Amino acid sequence: MSQYHLGRLIDHVHLRVADLDASFRFYLAALEPLGMAGHVTRGDAHFYVDELYVDKADGPVSRVHLAFQARDAPSVAAFHRAAISAGGTDNGAPGPRAYHPGYFGAFVLDPDGNNIEAVFHGEGTRSAESVVVNSA
Repeated sequence: MSQYHLGRLIDHVHLRVADLDASFRFYLAALEPLGMAGHVTRGDAHFYVDELYVDKADGPVSRVHLAFQARDAPSVAAFHRAAISAGGTDNGAPGPRAYHPGYFGAFVLDPDGNNIEAVFHGEGTRSAESVVVNSA
């Protein structure tokens, strides 16, 4: 029996990138402050973590906005620093946003121009860390 974890709404997001190595370095660094770098799996022509799957484009690259969950505001700031250090471009410094009370986010463009965000929604308690799927 194998086991894997899924979120509640999105099955997966598939990004098509121009330079797989550059994107791998960027996402590995950006996910470290969020506690997810240890969950990244790399294959010969792709890498993935949870619902995010990335491979090399054989045509146009993706253009999406993708938001990662952060456990607190310092993790959002650390994500921003790490992502920029790994080749990202600032697209919104860490700070509160007017989207709803407690929203704290930061935005970085990845090497292909995708708008990647880390967000903390304020203090609260999760009902579960993730959905655990046991398959035969």
